[in-house]
Amino acid sequence: MRNKILGNKILAIAAIAAAVSAPIAARAQSDMTVGVARGAPVVVDGDAEGIPADQFPAFRQYIIREHVPDYTIPDRVAVGTVLPETGVTYYDVPQTYGMTPYRYTVVNGQTILIEPRTRRIVQVIE
Repeated sequence: MRNKILGNKILAIAAIAAAVSAPIAARAQSDMTVGVARGAPVVVDGDAEGIPADQFPAFRQYIIREHVPDYTIPDRVAVGTVLPETGVTYYDVPQTYGMTPYRYTVVNGQTILIEPRTRRIVQVIE
């Protein structure tokens, strides 16, 4: 009987420890930061290895020189938005602007980086 009571206490302590540590473990798994830009929520992927901000002007000039077409979609262009499967062409980012696993395109007048497998926007080049 005493072993059963002791076992129940240990089980209860383990359950409480798991419940308390779950939010901490969940936060450790996420590198997502939520902020507000121009009044709209923006999610920035902390793991995104996009184009550094100091390269934005040069990269925009590159886009102009390359005559990259501007695609129009009905959705708002924002980090986290998933682009349609068809109708948009994605291009490799030149190594001059950093090593990145992402592709770029221009949508609704904005240059963006997308994760090619999911077509999710990971960076908007301001």
